[in-house]
Amino acid sequence: MKFAIFGDIHANLEALETVLTHAADNDCTNFVCMGDIVGYNANPVECLNIVRDMGCPVVRGNHDEEASSDAELNGLNPLARHALEWTRDMLSPEDREWLLNNKLVRQVRDFTIVHATLDTPGAWGYVTNKFDAMASFSYQFTPVCFYGHTHTPKFYVKGDMVDAVDGNELDIEMGKKYFINVGSVGQPRDGDWRSSYAIYDIDKQKVTIHRLEYDLPKAQTKIVQAGLPEMLANRLALGK
Repeated sequence: MKFAIFGDIHANLEALETVLTHAADNDCTNFVCMGDIVGYNANPVECLNIVRDMGCPVVRGNHDEEASSDAELNGLNPLARHALEWTRDMLSPEDREWLLNNKLVRQVRDFTIVHATLDTPGAWGYVTNKFDAMASFSYQFTPVCFYGHTHTPKFYVKGDMVDAVDGNELDIEMGKKYFINVGSVGQPRDGDWRSSYAIYDIDKQKVTIHRLEYDLPKAQTKIVQAGLPEMLANRLALGK
C-alpha cells in the first residue's frame, strides 16, 4: 500500500495536477493532504475542488484558515496579504466552511499528519531544525508524522537523540520516531522550483521525496492575468 503525502499546494493547479498524475502512475492508492490548499497562486477554487472531491484525509493550514475568515490580516507580509484578500473574494461560503472545518491534526492508519507543529498546531510555528522538532516529538504518539508549512523537505529522526537527516529516501526503523516534511507542491522554498511531495510505502516502510517539473510558465501567466503581484509569479521560478 502506497500513500501520496502532499501539501502546501497554494492554488498552483499545474503543480497539483502533475503531482497527482505522478502519484497515480507510481501505484499510490491512498492520498493525504497536509493543508494550505489555497493562497499565493491563481487557482484556489480549482485546487480546493480537486482535493475535496478526492475525499482524502486533510488537515487545515494557516492560509486555509486565513482565507476562510473575515478577520484582519495582521502580521502577514504584503504578498501573502494581497493574495489572501484576493483568495477570499474567489471562495464561496461553502468553500470557506469546508476549509475551516478541517482538523489541525489527524491520525491516518498508523501515522499522523499536521500542517505545522504537534505541540501548538494552531499557532503555526515553524520546524526548521532538530530543536524545533524535539517539541513536536513530545506530542507524537505514532512512529511517523508528516508535516509541511516550511515548504522545505526534511527528515527528523528520534532515536537516542534527535537528528536531521538529508536525502530523498528514508527507511522507517522500528523503535524510532520520524517527523517528516514533504515539501511544497505549489511553492517550494529550498531553491528548487520543482514540486515536492512524498510517497510512503507502507509495505516496504520507506518514505521517498519526489521532485517534479510542471508547466511553470502557465502557472506564472495565470498569476499575472489574475492581477496578483508579479513577484508571486517570479518567485516560483526561484524556489523561494
